[in-house]
Amino acid sequence: MTQKAEPEQNGALVQTDHDLRSNRLLGALEPASRKRLDPHLEPISFKLGEMVCDAGGLLQHAYFPQGSVLSLLTVLENGAAIETANIGREGAFGLFAAMYSRVSFNRCIVQLAGHTVRCPIQLLQYEFRNSEHVRDLFVSYSETLLSQVQQTVACNTMHSTEERICRWLLMMHDRAEGEALPYTHEFLSHILGANRKSVTLAAQSMQTAGLISYRRGAIQVLDRLALEAASCECYAIVKERFDAFLTPPSTAAPGHNKSRSGPSDEN
Repeated sequence: MTQKAEPEQNGALVQTDHDLRSNRLLGALEPASRKRLDPHLEPISFKLGEMVCDAGGLLQHAYFPQGSVLSLLTVLENGAAIETANIGREGAFGLFAAMYSRVSFNRCIVQLAGHTVRCPIQLLQYEFRNSEHVRDLFVSYSETLLSQVQQTVACNTMHSTEERICRWLLMMHDRAEGEALPYTHEFLSHILGANRKSVTLAAQSMQTAGLISYRRGAIQVLDRLALEAASCECYAIVKERFDAFLTPPSTAAPGHNKSRSGPSDEN
């Protein structure tokens, strides 16, 4: 396992209530759990492209982005890697370790630099075992993250390179809050598992259409609504799931009460 990030030397180790709420998962914890975890939340400084944990690595901490974005990569035997999910301030990396196994199934890298806090796995395991609220919260989030993985697999298989770029840029634009995105065509081809030439042609088409501007390794979204219209349905489906995962299970995914595949199995 590679964990190169270092704690911030000048940051306060105890997070305020306001700081906690900058990550939706931490902000959703019940007061008793938050009181136990607060003193152990440690600010961590990440750089773009830094590896948090490699596939097969043993996790000592779970990571809660507060402005950064973490990317989960599936690594193949030949060394190739493709993104299957990304995690922003709505979630965390390492919750599966807190619930079941401490081994990471994915390689996790920093997709967007920013603030993050980490928490020792042992403390989260205690909360998971002893709090029904925490169990419901962690399972709901993990199920929602899995839905992103499944949607990404379908998207990478069925949709055009341009649609996939639009989906990915929209997800990153949500997290970057309007800032320019520091990504090259080569980076996009690797992260999407797409041919470099097809990525370049798609990006040029999107720039000509006025959706984005691209210069010196930075992408700026110019027309958000047009970008959403050019994207496949995968962005909206995943966003709906993440917007709703904190609600009770019976209403957590209203969009999934509507079939997208034909008649219901019910009579």
